[in-house]
Formats: sequence, C-alpha cells, structure tokens
Amino acid sequence: MISARRRHPVPAGEFRRFVSIVRRLRKECPWDRKQTHRSLGESLLEETYEVLDAVDRRDTADLSQELGDLMLHIAMHATIGEESGEFTFARVLTGISDKLVRRHPHVFGNVRAKGAGDVLKNWEQLKMNEGRRSVLEGIPRGFPAIQRAMQVQRRAAAVGFDWPKTEDVLKKVTEEAEEVRAARGRRRREEEFGDLLFALVNYARFTGVNPERALRGTVERFTRRFQYIEKSLAARGIRTGDASLHAMDALWEEAKKKRPGRRRQRSRRSEA
Repeated sequence: MISARRRHPVPAGEFRRFVSIVRRLRKECPWDRKQTHRSLGESLLEETYEVLDAVDRRDTADLSQELGDLMLHIAMHATIGEESGEFTFARVLTGISDKLVRRHPHVFGNVRAKGAGDVLKNWEQLKMNEGRRSVLEGIPRGFPAIQRAMQVQRRAAAVGFDWPKTEDVLKKVTEEAEEVRAARGRRRREEEFGDLLFALVNYARFTGVNPERALRGTVERFTRRFQYIEKSLAARGIRTGDASLHAMDALWEEAKKKRPGRRRQRSRRSEA
C-alpha cells in the first residue's frame, strides 16, 4: 500500500506521453477523430459514475483504472478545444491552478480559517466576488435531483441560511410527511412529495449521511435480495410471477440472513 504521507514526484514525463497519445488518436483513429464535446458527453458522465462506483466499493485498484478513463475524457475535451481554437490544454491547467490558489487564501495567503465551515463560507464569498449574482448559480440542472438538492442546501447554509438544530430539521421531515398524507390531487401530491424528499436530504446533510450513496446502497441491497428470490424460485421450477407474496417474503428474509450484521427490518416493503 502506498503511504498517504509519502511525496511522489510530479509524473511530467508520463503526463506528456499521455497527452501525446491522445493527440495522436485524434489524428489517426477514425472513431476518436469524429468525436465532439457533445458526442462525448454521455460517456463522460458514465465514466464519472464508474469512478464513484469504485469509491463506493472501496476498490482502489479499480479506482486507479477508472480515474485513468476519466482523465482520458478530460484530455480529449482539451485536445478538441485546442484543435478548434476554443482554448488550449495549458489554459485548462493554468485556469484550475489559478482558481485553487485564489480560492484558498487560508493556504496561499494571509486569511485565517478555523475549520472546514470557514473554508466553505469563504469559498462562496470568493465566488460572489468573481461576478456571480447568486450563491446558487453554477449548480448544473442536469445533476440527479438528490445531488442538486444537497448542493443547493450546502451553498445556502454556507451564507447562514440554515436550520439552527438537527431536531428542527427532523421536525420539518415529520411535518412534510404529514402534508404528503393530506395532499389531494396528483399535482399537489407531487409538490408535497418533493418537499418531503428535500427535507430528507436536508436531514441527511445535518447527520453526515450522503443521501445519493445511501439510496444507491438501498437499491443495491434490494436488487441483490430480489435476485435471490428469483434464483431460489427458479431452482424450484417456479416463475416469479406465479409465486405467492408469502413465498417471496419468506425468501426475502432468507436473503437478508445472507448478510450477517445488518439491522433486520420487519417487512421487505419498508426497505423498498
């Protein structure tokens, strides 16, 4: 294992080789040559999720490989930018380096920061000083809704618009749940359900839970356990659609026991 404290030399030679390979691919590979910023968008998002999946699985070997795939996309976009005269690779690197120095005055300047909260507050103020009209500006609309909600809440909280106590947030969750129950009409129910999800994301933020990761974990557990039901029924010659709910519930409980140490729920529907 590589020590986290060990300093490694900047791999300038490897970086130059990597960039030269990407540039050659753009010249000599028919597939790479035809790509554009837009055509690469979907695969860039896919590679990003594969990085996150490796992080969730704590698979450092896979993470190293997936980071390389993500770097390929960044290099491709930079190379396309150079070819079209939009910007250069050097500009990309200079831009992020300058931004990091500018937005970390507590590291590269004389500003004092007592903790992470001060850093975030200063970060948002610095972005406003750079010309943004709103602290919520720049959050991509294409984000998954849960992730976007978390970012909106974090930025608002960074400038002081936040609940004072965790108990207040939980009270808001309860209040929103009651409004969902009382809502009438599809549109009203949808609005109230959105408010409930937003409140739950807020509670996750207060309690240090990543709601996106939490939901992914639940979906993975549900998938694994339901596939256990399918496999078990198939071994008995029974199609899933022909099995009784009682039989599937029993197999669901068996599936949960395959993962010792997990807190057991009273019903499969409480986890779905």
